[in-house]
Amino acid sequence: MHPDGCPSPGVAPVRAQPFAIIQKGFTMPAPERHPLTLRINGRDHQLELEAWVTLLDVLRERLQLTGSKKGCDHGQCGACTVLVDGRRINSCMTLAVMQNGREITTIEGLAEDGKLHPVQQAFVDNDAFQCGYCTPGQICSAVGLINEGHAKTAAEVRELMSGNVCRCGAYPQIRMAVCKAAGIEDQDNAVRPVVPGTVPA
Repeated sequence: MHPDGCPSPGVAPVRAQPFAIIQKGFTMPAPERHPLTLRINGRDHQLELEAWVTLLDVLRERLQLTGSKKGCDHGQCGACTVLVDGRRINSCMTLAVMQNGREITTIEGLAEDGKLHPVQQAFVDNDAFQCGYCTPGQICSAVGLINEGHAKTAAEVRELMSGNVCRCGAYPQIRMAVCKAAGIEDQDNAVRPVVPGTVPA
């Protein structure tokens, strides 16, 4: 390589232009915003948002509904799970503008009149959490799973909840809680009982 940095002799080096010169006379246009209505936990929210804003960021940063957690931000951990028209989705993987006019339920909207949702109560009764970071997503996912009606056994509950990661490892209690709320006999617990309030060996 030539001492002045050129890749080959005889080729003049490309000098970077000063930032001020490049920007002179150039004005960045404001990003376009789109009007939309999100019905969240029974309440309509009129918003104007950029096209790239995720539903999770709207919930947490614009509406202060921080129950839905940002874990991986890649749709791999399930901590951001919410319900859209009763179906569970990863809110970090959907754009807010795609949910215009739809019914969205977050963990904050599950309890009614101060009474816990049956799934929330089942999580409490079965000690189905430790640090609690993943719990809102786990509960919303469990509600969606029950709405779907596909899980008929404890093994199917375990499989259909596998998109929700619990880094504390409270999976046996989570399975027990979901089975209880869904009215499914938990044969797994009959074979290897788990006592709420204890750590499985």
